[in-house]
Amino acid sequence: MGRSASSLVRLLAAAVFVLSWISPSSAATRRLKFNVEWKSVTRLCHTKQLLTVNGQYPGPTIAVHEGDNVEIKVTNSISTNTTLHWHGIKQLRTGWADGPAYITQCPIRSGHTYTYKFQVTDQRGTLWWHSHIFWQRASVNGALIIYPRMPYPFKPKPHAELPPMVFGEWWNGDADAVEEQMMLSGGGPNVSDAYTINGLPGPLYACSAKHTFVTSVSRGKTYLLRIVNAALNNEMFFAVR
Repeated sequence: MGRSASSLVRLLAAAVFVLSWISPSSAATRRLKFNVEWKSVTRLCHTKQLLTVNGQYPGPTIAVHEGDNVEIKVTNSISTNTTLHWHGIKQLRTGWADGPAYITQCPIRSGHTYTYKFQVTDQRGTLWWHSHIFWQRASVNGALIIYPRMPYPFKPKPHAELPPMVFGEWWNGDADAVEEQMMLSGGGPNVSDAYTINGLPGPLYACSAKHTFVTSVSRGKTYLLRIVNAALNNEMFFAVR
């Protein structure tokens, strides 16, 4: 066998290895249970009932690998309809799992469950999930992390990965009431009472902790940040200092 032929054989073998690495037969299935429910939450000296998933605000972080199958059983424990949307996921032949109410699926009725099933194909990085009916996504949201099957495509390799940072908004009142007022007036919605990182307002707001997100880093080392803008109405500007 000549040198060129042997090189071709090695190349084909490498290609087969890569394809088998991410083939559906080797993909894992990630199963989760989400419960959409009300929870008493206090921010800015105000306590109110807030719509949450599994009692968390923001909701749970979903972490999968490229090629994984995902099954999320959602139970609707509130009195109104709900749906969930996996923002940015390519729903290849699983459009009914995308989540927009009355478009790709019927809403999940009160007291009912629905299991979303889809595969994460040819995607990696940081996405997010949220409710896709009315303004429920003001608090029903969370990060969706897709780890690559192969090594990260950038160098140097991160020294560490920090927890995801979900930017959001907080209203002392009911977010649904803000939406209703906007629809009646035809104008823009009322500005939120605070901006949040992982559900917590910053030190400039009353009754708030001094910091929302603080971590220690070492000079000269690289850290991976995962940032999600879950705000309803505003662009968010982020800086590290």
